[in-house]
Amino acid sequence: MTIDSDPVPPPLRWAVRLLRAESVGLGLVAAFLVYEDLTATAVDLLSALLITAFAIGGAVALWALGSALARRRAGARAPAIVLELMLLPVGYYMVQGGLGWLGVPLALLGLLVVGLLVSSPTNRALGFD
Repeated sequence: MTIDSDPVPPPLRWAVRLLRAESVGLGLVAAFLVYEDLTATAVDLLSALLITAFAIGGAVALWALGSALARRRAGARAPAIVLELMLLPVGYYMVQGGLGWLGVPLALLGLLVVGLLVSSPTNRALGFD
């Protein structure tokens, strides 16, 4: 067993922080959806429960990927990049739907995290030299 004494580079550290912040944000959305599932009159209960489960799964996945990247698990980078790139169409459709104040920052957040994950210091820390 080896102990890696190198500190986590700042781009990787910020990527982990942002992934965890996204996880918390999505967890809050999931909590709201659970509340709505329990209190609203459901027209399509199955769809409501599936959307809630999707939000909970997304929050768990983002947290798990952030934790894996904090431990320098190289295999977590690609799924994290895919999830971050998924923010681009979400942001686009939010802008098209009149929610540009939220869609533009979400798309930019996704691009920022992808940039942090593919930066040279992150590549070295994850062993992609």
